[in-house]
Amino acid sequence: MFNTNKKNAKLYFDIIQQLYYGGILSCADLSNLIDKSIPLVTKSLNHLIETGFVVEKGYAASSGGRRPLMYAVKHDRLFIVTVAMDQLLTRIGIIDLANHYVSPVEFVSLKLKDNPNALEKLTEIIDAHIQKSGIDRETIIGVGIGMPGFVNTQEGINYTYLTNKEKSITKHIGKAIGLPVFIDNDSSLIALSELKFGLAKAIKNVMVINLSWGIGLGMIINGQLFRGENGFAGEFSHIPISENGVLCSCGKQGCLEVEASLLAVTEKAIQGLKDGRKSNFKYQEEESRLAVADALIEVANQGDQYAIELISEAAYKIGKGLSILIHITNPKAIVISGRGVKAGNLLLPPIQQALNQHCIPRLSRDTDIYISDIGFDAELIGSAILVMEQYVPKGAKV
Repeated sequence: MFNTNKKNAKLYFDIIQQLYYGGILSCADLSNLIDKSIPLVTKSLNHLIETGFVVEKGYAASSGGRRPLMYAVKHDRLFIVTVAMDQLLTRIGIIDLANHYVSPVEFVSLKLKDNPNALEKLTEIIDAHIQKSGIDRETIIGVGIGMPGFVNTQEGINYTYLTNKEKSITKHIGKAIGLPVFIDNDSSLIALSELKFGLAKAIKNVMVINLSWGIGLGMIINGQLFRGENGFAGEFSHIPISENGVLCSCGKQGCLEVEASLLAVTEKAIQGLKDGRKSNFKYQEEESRLAVADALIEVANQGDQYAIELISEAAYKIGKGLSILIHITNPKAIVISGRGVKAGNLLLPPIQQALNQHCIPRLSRDTDIYISDIGFDAELIGSAILVMEQYVPKGAKV
């Protein structure tokens, strides 16, 4: 773990954090970002260079004055274990401070609902992955985990999944593997990745949609991730869009999740085939819903009429939900992220059609709709950012 001169460890890590986000920065840039004097930042940079955490990157391009010396973090000195969970699948990898994977991302089937052993299994998965990677644990600053459900980030509790008699998930896993552990809601972390490295970096008001087995929402307002009073803001899945829909897991009818999530679309696709619909989409009863969903999106991207019809219908309903969101928050942009980005541009026309029909033009015409450039990696990157945001060097004064 990061350990250099405990007296100033927090300052040193603040500099590393800003270089992680910014790439290559000058001393003046860093001084502004962390609100410390240039002489103090210069002294700290020299220490970090001597200890091998920061490198000089030459002088900036000339702009008429004295060219500043530029700095970058040495990306292969510290590592982060990054975990992305949904209701059915857990992905785990280890990245450096350039967001490069230094171990292959591992995919593990792990059902969360009605699974009392999920927490122990997750702990085993993380520990085994670190061991297989061969990376020294002393160079790992922490483990970031994104997961669905109502997550209390401060207490390390998920009120929906991964129940634990000891209450804190983070303490349980941290004790078992000997590393700091941090958790957050998956949609919040996807929004965080867009804020720090994606399309939302230069936009102050953005709604980030996590299209997966549910339909999550991360809200970026005035350049900050908005969590609400108890940290649970963004339950977009449970916006009611019909009066008599299928019963949702929340106990209500007509929620967006049961009408337009990937799980809902997959179940409709299977039922349609049973009812005689013609399609190149095929599935086996024993196949996981993961494989079935991926197969459906694949044939849709290849032009299968039935698959496109199902995805378009779901996207239209999502657009209907987005019209409510636009009326309330008036965002500059909406970014579609999560597993659903594999459907790519098939989503945009029906979403726009729904906005045209259900949104006041004065509001919707200035809201741009994008498909995430980060894509399916967004939650993994967000989990790494979570560690960079929450980690405090051992012995450092906060």
